[in-house]
Amino acid sequence: MSRKKNKPLPPGPVMVDVAGPVLTKEEKKRLRHPLVGGVILFARNFQDRDTLCELTSRIHKVREEPLLIAVDHEGGRVQRFRTDGFTPLPPMRRLGEIWNRDPLGAMRLATETGYVLAAELRACGVDMSFTPVLDLDYGVSKVIGDRAFHRDPRVVAMLSRALIQGLALAGMAACGKHFPGHGFVGADSHEEIPVDPRTLERILREDGAPYGWLGDNVLGSVMPAHVIYPKVDDQPAGFSRRWVQDILRERMGYDGVVFSDDLTMEGASVAGDIHARAQAALQAGCDMVLVCNHPDLADDLLARLVHETAPESIERIRRLMPRFPALGWEALQQDRRYQHARRLQSQIVSG
Repeated sequence: MSRKKNKPLPPGPVMVDVAGPVLTKEEKKRLRHPLVGGVILFARNFQDRDTLCELTSRIHKVREEPLLIAVDHEGGRVQRFRTDGFTPLPPMRRLGEIWNRDPLGAMRLATETGYVLAAELRACGVDMSFTPVLDLDYGVSKVIGDRAFHRDPRVVAMLSRALIQGLALAGMAACGKHFPGHGFVGADSHEEIPVDPRTLERILREDGAPYGWLGDNVLGSVMPAHVIYPKVDDQPAGFSRRWVQDILRERMGYDGVVFSDDLTMEGASVAGDIHARAQAALQAGCDMVLVCNHPDLADDLLARLVHETAPESIERIRRLMPRFPALGWEALQQDRRYQHARRLQSQIVSG
């Protein structure tokens, strides 16, 4: 009698990280856990392009259905890989400044920036970047700062749409963050618990507007902010059913992936320990939760969490995987479209 082949594990609801440029036995075991669905990389995982490609290849091979590999690679000060051929990318505020004098030119440059960003990452086996930042630039948030395109939500929507088009040309999905907006508060949610006192109507009219205008046909995923908006809910947006289900899913009709922000951040501490935080985010309607920089907490969560991922969440996560093969690094360097887009980046960065 022939033995039945087991079905590949579907993506689980937890995204974890790895310590360095080489995958350890303990990390392989963690990545095979049924609740794991993705891996987020950091600068510590980059030694050079060859080791990055080897690392992503090994991560993809850990499971029969490959895990989603993501990174925070926006441009400016949030760009994890900067050497061995990676192009220095401008902060998004720079594109907003160009918009002020040349809107159409800024949109073209945004598309080329998105293309370079995605093509280089995909050539090294990275599936997606948590970009673009849709927060408005109120000039008060140090953690957002020049990561934001502009103060005007209309400009943010147009430039982010153009950037996302560039990502898509290289086969990469986008992630809008930090829903509904982190730019109005000065506190850094990595270290504090920010509180935004505005009304729902004002937030949605300004900060939330780009999410409604873009929708899930443009934004493959969204990441809520670890910010409390007390006039809407007493929980941070990523732990709030009102924000995720009632407002984002129902009122705005959004059907893409909802990621939690990193559950080890101070802004997430209001929900309790790592298990309580993950439960709060998943019960609020997040499809996947992030646990970064603390493998002990990741193991604790994986040992304690009881969660059956809904079929619609699994399908959403699968839609984030690239839909066509990437150009390898050498082929990319010979690509005329890439060469032109790369030249433009140095012009934007230099001003």
